[in-house]
Amino acid sequence: MIVSLTLILLAQLVGEALARGAALPVPGPVIGMALLLLFMVVRDRWRGQAARILAAPLVDGTLERSGKGLLAHLSLMFIPAGAGIVGRLDVLEAHGVALACVVVVSTLATLTATALTFVAVKRWVAPGDRP
Repeated sequence: MIVSLTLILLAQLVGEALARGAALPVPGPVIGMALLLLFMVVRDRWRGQAARILAAPLVDGTLERSGKGLLAHLSLMFIPAGAGIVGRLDVLEAHGVALACVVVVSTLATLTATALTFVAVKRWVAPGDRP
């Protein structure tokens, strides 16, 4: 589990370094997540060589179990954000309506983009199923 968590945190660190070093408009953790996905795709494509080169926890499913364990407790990650909001109630009071509008509009935009992406991928994957 330590090796798996180390890889996850290392991917986030490298992503953050790339985002800041190259002044990319993408957050570092997103780049780190893409790097971790790339690692897992390469690992699974060449499973035989990966088993000889990599540590056992990276090829025997421990990495996936560690990720699932983190996701199971993801709600704990929102506690610092909630405490930060309570600490800045003056900003919430001054800009509460604007913040609420931004949250609603961004949520609707996300739902719309997700639905359109789902429809596009469905058409792309199963082109013969269209009426």
